[in-house]
Amino acid sequence: ATPTIGRYDAESGLRIGARALVAHLDLGEGGLRDAAARLDEAVGLAEAIQLDVAHAEVVRVRERRPATLLGTGQVERLAGLAAEAGAGVVVIDGALSPIQQRNLETALKAKVIDRTGLILEIFGERASTREGALQVELAHLTYQSGRLVRSWTHLERQRGGFGFLGGPGETQIEADRRLIRDRIARLTRELDEAKRTRGLHRKRRQEAPFPVMALVGYTNAGKSTLFNALSGAGVFVSSQMFATLDPTVRVVELPSNRRIVLSDTVGFIRDLPPGLIAAFRATLEEVQEASLILHVTDISNPQHEEQDAEVEKVLRELGVADRPRLHVLNKIDRLAPEQLAALQHNGKVLVSALAGTGLDALLARIDRELHTDPPVRLELNLPVADGRTLALLHDRGRVLRTEVRDARLWVEAEIPASLARRLQAAHPAAS
Repeated sequence: ATPTIGRYDAESGLRIGARALVAHLDLGEGGLRDAAARLDEAVGLAEAIQLDVAHAEVVRVRERRPATLLGTGQVERLAGLAAEAGAGVVVIDGALSPIQQRNLETALKAKVIDRTGLILEIFGERASTREGALQVELAHLTYQSGRLVRSWTHLERQRGGFGFLGGPGETQIEADRRLIRDRIARLTRELDEAKRTRGLHRKRRQEAPFPVMALVGYTNAGKSTLFNALSGAGVFVSSQMFATLDPTVRVVELPSNRRIVLSDTVGFIRDLPPGLIAAFRATLEEVQEASLILHVTDISNPQHEEQDAEVEKVLRELGVADRPRLHVLNKIDRLAPEQLAALQHNGKVLVSALAGTGLDALLARIDRELHTDPPVRLELNLPVADGRTLALLHDRGRVLRTEVRDARLWVEAEIPASLARRLQAAHPAAS
């Protein structure tokens, strides 16, 4: 029987101390530098769920074998390495068919997960809201629907991963496809209801209306750190990949006193399965609704150009590649002086979200980019008891003068043009 992997910590929902072997499959599509960078990324993904990586290497696949993908000699060598390292799990950084995964588990005498399975395991650990958990489970069941899986522990506990790595009470039950279909249908209905609720919340925000700005970028680019620095929010920040999965929005005030809705989103990553993109539509819908997209890049990462290309690819898939965008180069505190000097005057905004460097310049740049809603001056004739509209004027602009005449409140204010149009429609006496 496949051994249970790791020690399940009921307090945190994480498995701690699992020893793992990580192998990136080099299919000959990139150079040695690219393969090494992808291996480092795979190790980072494994460490994101507390796996203890005992050994990691690039495995060159010269001929794809239908049964195991890898050649016989490579499989035997990996089996020896796994046994020597005491690794109970082998992470294959590539795509495995169900048959290949099962055959490799038999040959390596360890639990085997591919890249999609590993990312799903991370998502299962990180989703903190009910909707996020539903989205992860839907993506997981869609992935599992074509596989013969022996563990259904994800149906037996409320938190943590989804059973790829085993866990307490693991059962050896063949996947019931009808049960999977029924559960997928129920999850889809619940997510549709959550989507309608999000739509109502978005509609209320639009009635304000605040422009929406969405943070996007490769995973671990520092989006959540920047989000916290700009908004003062307490969003979970970690150097691990996919620290943010659930949609988070906050109101941020710009130097002109205008306010915007800032949205943090799930990080992108190369070869992210399409099913996961669909599952996390909640965070990505904010990108589709955004007036301005803030693309955050970890400029200190040697692979930042390749990572930016992956972000562009996902934005094209979402149909927002032509949306107004501002490119922010983050983590400049990690650069040498000569590297920083070479980035000056390139039209991009340079910041260190962690150190707080460049944030004022970023807010000023955002203010200039969102010039489609200029302030206008108008006078409103309101009922004296209409404190809600008066509070909105103070909140969204500058109240220049108030005067009570004939039991009516006359207010002169400078507010965004979009809000002025709405108030003029609600109060025809406005001028």
